[in-house]
Amino acid sequence: MKEAKQAQQAKLDFIKVSEQDRIKAILEIAKALDANKQELIQANQHDILAAKQDQLSKAMIDRLEMNESRINALIDSVKAIANQEQVVGEITQTMTRPDGLIIQKQRIPLGVIGMIFESRPNVVIDCSCLAIKSGNCIILKGGKEAKHSNLYLAKLVQQAISKYIPKLVVQLIESRQNVSQLLDQVGLVDVIIPRGGEKLIEYVYKNSKIPVIAHFKGLCHIYIDADANLEHAINIVINAKTQRPGVCNAVETLLLHKDLPIEFVDQLFNALIAKETELRVCDNTNTSLKNLKSATEDDWETEYLDNILSVKTISNLDEAIKHIQIFGSHHTEAIISNTKDHLEKFQNQVDASSIMLNASTRFNDGGEYNLGAELGISTTKLHAYGPMGAKEMTTERYVVVGDGHIRGA
Repeated sequence: MKEAKQAQQAKLDFIKVSEQDRIKAILEIAKALDANKQELIQANQHDILAAKQDQLSKAMIDRLEMNESRINALIDSVKAIANQEQVVGEITQTMTRPDGLIIQKQRIPLGVIGMIFESRPNVVIDCSCLAIKSGNCIILKGGKEAKHSNLYLAKLVQQAISKYIPKLVVQLIESRQNVSQLLDQVGLVDVIIPRGGEKLIEYVYKNSKIPVIAHFKGLCHIYIDADANLEHAINIVINAKTQRPGVCNAVETLLLHKDLPIEFVDQLFNALIAKETELRVCDNTNTSLKNLKSATEDDWETEYLDNILSVKTISNLDEAIKHIQIFGSHHTEAIISNTKDHLEKFQNQVDASSIMLNASTRFNDGGEYNLGAELGISTTKLHAYGPMGAKEMTTERYVVVGDGHIRGA
């Protein structure tokens, strides 16, 4: 595969680049975005128009959109990545043996990353900048729904960085045939990172001959305990569901304790309905509202990526934890409670890349965690768990410093 071979050559040249030049290259991307906002918006409008013609949901169109406000936020994100502490070559541990031999651990790039993603064109910028900051080469493959935006952004990145680093550090491939080829590039590509829906992840897992770090779906839950601060609960649920329903850290299933007062449940449901949320509610839910859609078993395992919320009433914390263990996707899980023991039990027994205690699921994000941006949110534990920033795109090796040391028997 041509792109993989080019990335390997670029990697050898990129090793020689200084941290200062990596920073300059990233800042050039910020300048290019600022100078070409209108052209980017025009390219993006081609994708938006096609999405509307294909009758994609409002939430999916929201994921695609690149307006001036989002471009400005993207520029800030790029600058934040550039200004982060150096990760390439960082010595993370040092141990000196009694004989004077020094053993260190040093942070180094993963190498060549294959990134397959869907929808959001900002991924091109986020991942390019994080790859540059962490000393990696990256081959990007976006979805057809963002074709025009991705092409424009990839060209913008290559033009911007070429003054300071090899432009083929960042490459974009377009056809679906390229994906199957990319997954076969053993020895040329070091890791594959799929970021998207269930079908994409399954395809990559099934077909990749290269190690995979999966950024799986976000089937996120919020459990409201019997003694929760009810005002906080309403604000958190509204934020987690309706701020941006089409993103992976939006809540999809709400678990309500059976002893929560009917007045609270009605108030919460009315607040969601006012935000145009479609509710799918189990038959045991204590509400006076009529004509609510009944939840089915399929709803508990569905990531809607839309302004839809399934609601289940449960008897206690143990039942909530069991439901999450069955249906959760190891992405983000939240509890709203004023009982310390319940918060600790939830934290200790729920397996997810981020646990939210009395906070919205929407905080599970690289920008919110001061990573500048994220490659994605890993839902596997090898090699990272949670948002992947520049540091998570490196590994560590040993460097041993001696003074003529030799090993005895």
